[in-house]
Amino acid sequence: MKKPKFFSIIKHRKKELTKEQLMKDIIAGIIVAIIALPLSIALGISSGVTPEKGLITAIVAGLFISVFGGSRVQIGGPTGAFVVIVYGIIEKYGIEGLIISTLMAGVILILFGLLRLGNLIKFIPKSIVLGFTLGIAVTLLSTQIKDLFGFDVKEVPSEFLAKWEVYLSNFTHLDWMTLLIGIGCIALIVLFPKINKTIPGSLIALIVATGIVSMFHLPVTTIGDQYGAISSNIPTPALPHITLAEIKQLMLPSLTIAFLASIESLLSAVVADGMIDKKHNSNTELIGQGIANIASSLFGGIPATGAIARTAANIKNGGRTPVAGIIHAVTLILIMKIFMPFVQYIPLVCLAAILAVVSYNMSEWRECIKIVTGNKLDAIELIITFVLTVTIDLVAAIVVAMIFHLIRVKFFNKESKKEGNKVLA
Repeated sequence: MKKPKFFSIIKHRKKELTKEQLMKDIIAGIIVAIIALPLSIALGISSGVTPEKGLITAIVAGLFISVFGGSRVQIGGPTGAFVVIVYGIIEKYGIEGLIISTLMAGVILILFGLLRLGNLIKFIPKSIVLGFTLGIAVTLLSTQIKDLFGFDVKEVPSEFLAKWEVYLSNFTHLDWMTLLIGIGCIALIVLFPKINKTIPGSLIALIVATGIVSMFHLPVTTIGDQYGAISSNIPTPALPHITLAEIKQLMLPSLTIAFLASIESLLSAVVADGMIDKKHNSNTELIGQGIANIASSLFGGIPATGAIARTAANIKNGGRTPVAGIIHAVTLILIMKIFMPFVQYIPLVCLAAILAVVSYNMSEWRECIKIVTGNKLDAIELIITFVLTVTIDLVAAIVVAMIFHLIRVKFFNKESKKEGNKVLA
């Protein structure tokens, strides 16, 4: 098994980590932390945990992914893909069940790496990856509708169709002030990069929306209204009490987390390889992801993986070594300690707007259209995966779609054996 990239680079630091590159990594790490701040808070809340849990995940998991991963530039933390899964686990098994599931998923990820399964995960068909990515994006967007439209609904069903029944029945009772602020936030997030590409539009939207709501005392629900004062303390790591019965009960959620973390982290690493013309080690990356998820669970965090958008931002700002990811984690600690008391004033609709844009960006709808209007069998795979992801869950979607793919390769489309229809290799 190859060493983590961080240790390889430290060993050859005279060549790899010059003063010039170190400064670039520091700047990139700070910029990525600023991008990660509103995202981590939004993802924490949407996952069903308190805001600081999202930040703790970005700090702890982000640090361990950079130190023990197999990529030079991977930035880790909570991602939109996990929101629906995490929310469902909490709803069914509680916070303790999520912590145990994340810990078990970390162990599974390490086993994946040790068994060199990273090489196999690369061969999941592109149509299936696009199908569940679109499904996750649509499901994530559906979780933001309540806060985006200001619906006064205490409990929203977790099931997709039942959720939309509630939304449609309450559509005449939307809060226009909340919706206008949400639309304004989306506009800022989308348009601000045309003015300045360094400062993330999500941060500008967060600052502007918070300032307007606080200054004019607008009747818009804030984080403080829902969660009260937010702690700036990082908890002491603690190992949860785990029984054999809980291990059996939580095996499926744990496998779901591990499988999704594997796919998303390796996809992000492959995208990064193309941007820096370097190669990551997939099995070392899986081990790093496993260690990071174990660490996140010990600190009470949520599942984490490589984040494609933050990794790309790291590269575009000059990051070329894991030092940037470490600086990203350290910067988030400082931000958390200094600015956490102000988080309670952030309107929930602003966070919903941020995740609505995240949903749109992660949907890859243009690629999906190419698949659907191209090969019919690819289109069927994508549609099966999408529908089952939205209506049942990710595991069922991938299992059924992979069975279809294997039948297709065996009997209907022998050419796909040669072409591979693969996304990660």
